[in-house]
Amino acid sequence: MTLTPLRPLAPARRGVRLAQDLARHGERPALVEDTGVTSYAALAGLVDAATERHALHVAEPLVLPVRPCLEDVVTYLACLAAGRPVLLTDPDAAPGTGEQLEARFGARPGSPAPHPDLALLMSTSGSTGSPRLVRLSARAVDANAAAIADYLGLRPDDVGITALPLHYCYGLSVLHSHLATGAAVVLTRTAVVDPCFWDAVDAHGVTSLAGVPHSFEMLEASGRADALARGRHASLRLLTQAGGRMAPDTVRGWAQRGERGGFDLYVMYGQTEATARMAYLPAHLAAERPECVGVPVPGGDLRLEPVPGQPEGVGELVYSGPNVMMGYAEERADLARGHDLAELRTGDLGVQDPDGLWRVVGRLSRFAKVLGLRVDLDRVETGLADLGVEALVADAGDRLAVGTTSAPADHARLVSDTARLAGLPEAAVTVVPLQEWPLLPSGKPDRQRVAALARREVADARPRGRSRTAGTSPAHAATPDPAALLADVLGRPVADTDSFASLGGDSLSYVEASVRLERALGTLPHDWHLRPVGTLTRDAAPRRHWWRSVETSTLLRALAVVAIVGSHADLFAVVGGAHFLLVLVGFNLGRFALATARRDERVRALLRSVARVVVPSMLWIGGVSLVTGAYPLPTVLLVNSLVGPARWSEPAWYFWFVEALVWCLLALSALLAVPALHRLDLRHPFWFPVGLAVAGLATRYELVLLRDGGTVIHRPEVVWWLVALGWAAARAGTTTHRLVVSGLLLATVPGFFDDAQRSAVVVLAALALVWVRRTPVPAVLVAPLACVAGASLWIYLTHWQVYPHLEVDHSFWATAASLVVGVLAWRAWRLLEARVSSLRTRTAT
Repeated sequence: MTLTPLRPLAPARRGVRLAQDLARHGERPALVEDTGVTSYAALAGLVDAATERHALHVAEPLVLPVRPCLEDVVTYLACLAAGRPVLLTDPDAAPGTGEQLEARFGARPGSPAPHPDLALLMSTSGSTGSPRLVRLSARAVDANAAAIADYLGLRPDDVGITALPLHYCYGLSVLHSHLATGAAVVLTRTAVVDPCFWDAVDAHGVTSLAGVPHSFEMLEASGRADALARGRHASLRLLTQAGGRMAPDTVRGWAQRGERGGFDLYVMYGQTEATARMAYLPAHLAAERPECVGVPVPGGDLRLEPVPGQPEGVGELVYSGPNVMMGYAEERADLARGHDLAELRTGDLGVQDPDGLWRVVGRLSRFAKVLGLRVDLDRVETGLADLGVEALVADAGDRLAVGTTSAPADHARLVSDTARLAGLPEAAVTVVPLQEWPLLPSGKPDRQRVAALARREVADARPRGRSRTAGTSPAHAATPDPAALLADVLGRPVADTDSFASLGGDSLSYVEASVRLERALGTLPHDWHLRPVGTLTRDAAPRRHWWRSVETSTLLRALAVVAIVGSHADLFAVVGGAHFLLVLVGFNLGRFALATARRDERVRALLRSVARVVVPSMLWIGGVSLVTGAYPLPTVLLVNSLVGPARWSEPAWYFWFVEALVWCLLALSALLAVPALHRLDLRHPFWFPVGLAVAGLATRYELVLLRDGGTVIHRPEVVWWLVALGWAAARAGTTTHRLVVSGLLLATVPGFFDDAQRSAVVVLAALALVWVRRTPVPAVLVAPLACVAGASLWIYLTHWQVYPHLEVDHSFWATAASLVVGVLAWRAWRLLEARVSSLRTRTAT
């Protein structure tokens, strides 16, 4: 930072009251770090000392890269208190950023002094890559801090935490509102998915947590949402959300978690141009009216400005209040201007409902929300044009798409320039090479075409192992890219902020994904599937040379499939593998399909899992039946258990396991589609599947039978209790929970089968699943185990056509051939899936 005194302050300069009045809160804790606590009295002394030591009594703006640490916060508060304008920047910005800003907005011979009211300069995107800055007055900073503290009901005994960057207006408003109240703020740079973050929450009694939509996605994907719903972090009483629209169902889901976990959810609406906040949705309305932005903040007002072509009652939202910015600054002379605005045209289309609540229904201008940051697409285009680059910039969802006719050699520089102008990481920019500009029939540029081409570029590039960012150098291509590996497995674009669970991954793709990632990165953490992909390189542990640990579920799946095939081929007699796989099905459901808290996403994930089993199964069984006539129609349609022979009959009942799996998944989809049952599961994530397992014992003990006759142990409604127990095992987060599942297994499995050996196989394998997360195996066995586990469905489907030809005289080769054919069929199916996915993407664009 530059701290050279430039010009004495004029007497009329105004400081920010919340920074000037720190001492009035006395010995209350103000800033908390791992190294200790700084009281308000001590903070006031540090601010006074910094004012003199750094000669802050000057008029020119101070460019300050601000980190969540005592030193930077003290310097920032000293500027506010002394009345020196401060321009906050990202401490992780590219080298030279500060010097560029000094050159652009710093002192120049003969330039007028900044306006006496000017206190703070910020970018609308949270990064100084924006071509213009927002000028905020001391009064605006104080007024918005007081308004936020008012509607949130902040108290001196509250404790906030820096879950968002301080150079971002939302993160800064957390600091302001807490200091204005005399509350404490924990300074940390750890992310909300980092266990250390939650250690700090518990250790310091954090009461309020702020997040953008992506923050809440990460909380759900990491499993922390369930902990919050259970009241695990008891000190939290407030969760606030801003930084972009969150889906109404997501808002409602978090509000319901709050009802169970003892915290309130405040959804807020704002812009940097309004210092931070313009409206908020009262917590008691979050579940009832999640689509609304609510009511204006205290001291503010909203009105509608009619917009030609919009329906009656829809107009541009216009905000007025003491927190409205003074105006924009695009050059040094703008700092001397006074208040250009009395009200703020938000650029958002809104309506006011009869009950007085406001809703945002669209945008007037071209903005995008990428990684929680608002990006003005037109200004990015203008900035590129100023650099001599003609480009079309479009919103491609989780990234910016930049269409250009420039040479490929210039693409890397274009990625860098675009990221800098937008205030985004380079990984969030994709360059789309164009032969000519795509045009609409009107002759205007077709930016949606650019966005579609970017999405196809990502989808096509990932399976070839290329980087997510066009123009990446060959040197970077050699670095393992977890996102590219995961995209190859799942056949869809993957961002660094996505997780395996949030992308709809299931047990069939989990094995291949985990093994390929571990081969590239090392040993993954046990909950890797819930973590953002971008963190896996950091979180993976170095792998050992001769021995590797694999997930117990992967090992058991492979062993179960080998046991099924080997027993059928008379190589050995280890029965029970298929029934254990039903436990594993439930276990993986709890980890993947049911990892999200949204009812619609859960049901879709379950139905996707059904489709991934039904489609290949019916194609294979139907194809074999068409050629050989081996299977009756109910078997082909997977309804043999409903209308087929009641007693075991070969080959009609060969695919009982597939039927049971499919019907159990469909039943679970129907259950969780019921809102009341979905809420019950969210409220009791462990005991709900335990309750379903206990209810399933009615058919297991034949107290209730849906169909008379034999083959009871193969019917979906009878074996459902095993699936539910597996689901409960995935949710068993404590020793008590694991003991409950173990006790149910030991009490209910014995006696279900005719022979004790089958019961022992199911019980022992299921107990290993409950208690042992990873198992060491020789490194040379990892790839074959993963291959067999990943191909388990296809091995089960195809082995009926393989082993009978060899089992009489060559049981070993019958088993081996069945495994090989199943793996080859699986590989062929994966190639077909990739081709179909690529074709669909191309057709859509």
